[in-house]
Amino acid sequence: MSALPNPIAESAAILRDWLAPFRRVFVLTGAGCSTNSGIPDYRDADGQWKRTPPVTYQAFTGDARVNARYWARSFIGWPRIDEARPNGVHQALADWESRDGVSMLLTQNVDGLHQRAGSRNVVDLHGRLDGVVCLQCRAQSARADLQARLAAGNPDWAHLEASTAPDGDADLDGHDFTRFTVPACESCGGMLKPDVVFFGENVPRDRAVRAGEALKASDAMLVVGSSLMVYSGFRFARMAQDAGIPLAILNRGRTRADELAAVKIEEEAGAVLGSALAP
Repeated sequence: MSALPNPIAESAAILRDWLAPFRRVFVLTGAGCSTNSGIPDYRDADGQWKRTPPVTYQAFTGDARVNARYWARSFIGWPRIDEARPNGVHQALADWESRDGVSMLLTQNVDGLHQRAGSRNVVDLHGRLDGVVCLQCRAQSARADLQARLAAGNPDWAHLEASTAPDGDADLDGHDFTRFTVPACESCGGMLKPDVVFFGENVPRDRAVRAGEALKASDAMLVVGSSLMVYSGFRFARMAQDAGIPLAILNRGRTRADELAAVKIEEEAGAVLGSALAP
């Protein structure tokens, strides 16, 4: 009796063979890399929103109730991000980088899990949730410190529980968010914001330039766990096409760059990468 097909093994072999000629690969990752670490993603297999889109920068800064609602949900959701641990995707990519296979890892994620796994040459395209910035004086502080201040100012909220949502959010609804106390900057009294790029904000130019230069110096580009529906990530696939740099995509579901890819694999990323990138 012949053996049954093994889709993971077949996909890993396809990706391994495709990567074989390339010395240095530019890697772009998205939310699909962190789902096995307990952090949900935003989009379904068709690239559509699974939930209400994230709060915009304009609403966060311009509406006190939206601001309080954001921080109340973040207060409940942050511990799950803080406690998340790297999974097989993060570890496989970190191991590959240690063997000089990765020219740069550009991530759309804000959870810091690539760095926790050991990746070093990482650009956090959309920032990091473990940092906080003052919008007035630009002072930076740790999210863990703000969590302590949020707890001290809102003791009645500490017992609440909610299901995990993407990017440190929690599905906390049905509460009077006007009662939630949001701390101000300890240096100047200004408004605090997580040090991430909100919808309605631009990616800092230096990050985009650094990543673009690394891509142009690479032999190939690999996308892992991203639908590329947000233009800030998709533009790197377009940049690769314009530069004649071959592209492979490992993602469950449709992506915005499917027609640009030489290889498209729709399997669980950790299992595929663990085999495809093994020494």
